[in-house]
Amino acid sequence: MAACGLISMAAAQQTQFPPLRVQVGLVNVFVNVTNAQGAPVTGLTRQDFAVSEDGHPQKIAVLERQTGLPLSIVLAIDTSGSVRKDLDEEKRAAREFLRATLRPEDRVEIVNFNTRVHEVVPFTNNLKKIDRGLNRLSEGPATALYAAIAYGSEELAQRPGRKVLVVISDGDNTVANSSYQQALDRAVRAETMIFSVIDLPVINDAGRDVGGEHAMIALSEATGGEYYYEADGNLQGVFKRLSTALRTEYLIGYYPKHSLHAHRDYHSITVRLTTPDASAYRVSYRKGYYTGNSTTGATDGLRDGGPDGAWQP
Repeated sequence: MAACGLISMAAAQQTQFPPLRVQVGLVNVFVNVTNAQGAPVTGLTRQDFAVSEDGHPQKIAVLERQTGLPLSIVLAIDTSGSVRKDLDEEKRAAREFLRATLRPEDRVEIVNFNTRVHEVVPFTNNLKKIDRGLNRLSEGPATALYAAIAYGSEELAQRPGRKVLVVISDGDNTVANSSYQQALDRAVRAETMIFSVIDLPVINDAGRDVGGEHAMIALSEATGGEYYYEADGNLQGVFKRLSTALRTEYLIGYYPKHSLHAHRDYHSITVRLTTPDASAYRVSYRKGYYTGNSTTGATDGLRDGGPDGAWQP
């Protein structure tokens, strides 16, 4: 019975999945393409994409569908007073999401954050441990949102495969020990994709931290993730869309030419579609990378030329 909650390790050994390419100099960019209804666009080829770095066109060396690449997920749940009313539903939806998404080769770490960031479950695919962890989330009065993003990115920095940080919050950061810029810098250095689930505390605009919502959106857009609004009890649908996004990514790889910008630490990336109907689709991807991906010292702030995330607090 003790093995019931553990996804079979034998199956993990038998499962074959494509390796993440790590050749020196190859830049990997995970890309999601969706239509106006949010459904994934499949069947695209190398000729359908164009990539630029620092404004200079690049030759695409790799284009693959990466539905089988291992996932490392940090699930960060806001347990502060402003979102406490939705906590039970969030736990139920998160449990169903992880049961539906995790495969033998995938791992998840669960953290909750309020005044501080707490690791609840270290990386695992043991469903019983996940259930127990979700049942013991601790509540608190404040919201250390940016510290949670920095912590989750640090945890993911050395993980293999795709690195995903799922954040459930209303975006109202009320703890001053970390900033938006520091959280963004840490995520970019760790090559972490941030998927934001924005918990609306009220239906109308009164009482909402719209600036915090915009910050979560900007963090997702800068790192190649997605953002979703949780309202009217639609959290299960949100997690279903998130799971689909994780399974329908393209991997684009290219060998950059840095000769013109060798002095730069940060390099911007642009990915666009070249198809006639390109304007009908949304393309999500990380907007840049550091030539040195160490997260050490990342919370000291951005270096000159780093990402701005299209939002300023």
